[in-house]
Amino acid sequence: MTLSNSLSHLWLAAAGIVSLLIVQACGNLRWRPEQGTEVIRPEELVDFNTLYKQNCSGCHGAEGKGGAAIALRDPLYLAIASDATIRRTTATGVRGTQMPPFAQSEGGTLTDTQINVIVRGIRAWARPDTLQDVNLPPYTAGSAGDPRRGADVFATFCSSCHGPNGAGTKRASSIVNGTFLALVSNQGLRTIVIAGRPELGAPDWRNNIPGRPMSAQEISDVVAWLVAQRPLFPGQPYPNPEGSKR
Repeated sequence: MTLSNSLSHLWLAAAGIVSLLIVQACGNLRWRPEQGTEVIRPEELVDFNTLYKQNCSGCHGAEGKGGAAIALRDPLYLAIASDATIRRTTATGVRGTQMPPFAQSEGGTLTDTQINVIVRGIRAWARPDTLQDVNLPPYTAGSAGDPRRGADVFATFCSSCHGPNGAGTKRASSIVNGTFLALVSNQGLRTIVIAGRPELGAPDWRNNIPGRPMSAQEISDVVAWLVAQRPLFPGQPYPNPEGSKR
């Protein structure tokens, strides 16, 4: 063996020893991530509390207690809305409202698995025992409401808080505000009439008049009246073209 070959073998052996020492040293470094603290890819996250906080709490409030949108933790809402309804709304959103689609197939960021986690987590908030003897109105309307009858229903059940024309009082805000009506769907209005907004002090369909719950037809009629108050062109700041020239 020549001298050059011997030196080459010595260099290779030395390099191997140094590499082994480096690997062992890296394995013992104090800043090595602890088990369980590794970064999780967004699509692999399946913790309900984290998913809800990141995607839902901004509108529906911390722990589902309500905010800009209805309280999802409300047992009455959970009694009338099925799992399929909650899943569909979460996945595809509600067109024309502030509820965006969250499913990746609809342009959102969540996988089907993550949406199922959210649905199960929301459903776990339900307390069915509190509504066992309550005759619940249907979540969706069985027949179209009549806005003319709805005006009378509003006067009977809603005007004491929202004012004779729905424009609001010191007790409650305007229910005919164009911006509000432009951002809520027909079903959203129906849901609010049935479930109320308990976090805002708005009663459900049973308690507008104590001892006189609204019938299913009255609910449909007052929703039809509210829909009739929605502006034709949401966001238009002027009542007519002439006003826009001023």
